[in-house]
Amino acid sequence: MHSSKAKGGGSSSSELVRSVRAMPIKLVSVGKGNSRAAQAMAQEWLEKLQRYTSVSEVLIKPNPKGASSPQVQKDAEAEKVLKALSPMDRVIMLDERGRAATSEDVARLISQAGDNGTPLAFVVGGPFGHGAAVTARADDSIRLSNMVLNHQVAYVVLLEQLYRGWTIIRGEPYHH
Repeated sequence: MHSSKAKGGGSSSSELVRSVRAMPIKLVSVGKGNSRAAQAMAQEWLEKLQRYTSVSEVLIKPNPKGASSPQVQKDAEAEKVLKALSPMDRVIMLDERGRAATSEDVARLISQAGDNGTPLAFVVGGPFGHGAAVTARADDSIRLSNMVLNHQVAYVVLLEQLYRGWTIIRGEPYHH
């Protein structure tokens, strides 16, 4: 991974309340798209999140499972993911082996992006995870749960956590 990592500072939510410049957020997801139920949930959180910042979504179609190996599939998907990223993006990879992240950590990522003027890009991997090129490009790697999540579930949880992060920053009552 390149660049500096966001560290949990152990601070309370109230210490994170402040004015933050809204940097655009890009959500890159490898998958076939969401079921109607997941799509409806994602749309609800996306609309709430867009009250705070602009959000773009990039859906990368997975390499066919008929690929010669999972590694070949991950590498092919990684090429497509890298094309969707800008050199300016701070890339946060969602990965089952990433560091545990709290809602306050997500708020901190958003705040740091605003402070640095850096757009955020969150990458949700395909069925076999991320290719080495995505791992190398990532500035940080976080996990949303100790359990492995289907990409549709991870996407909805990510949207909710980004919304929650903004409510923490703004001191709004959504996060207790």
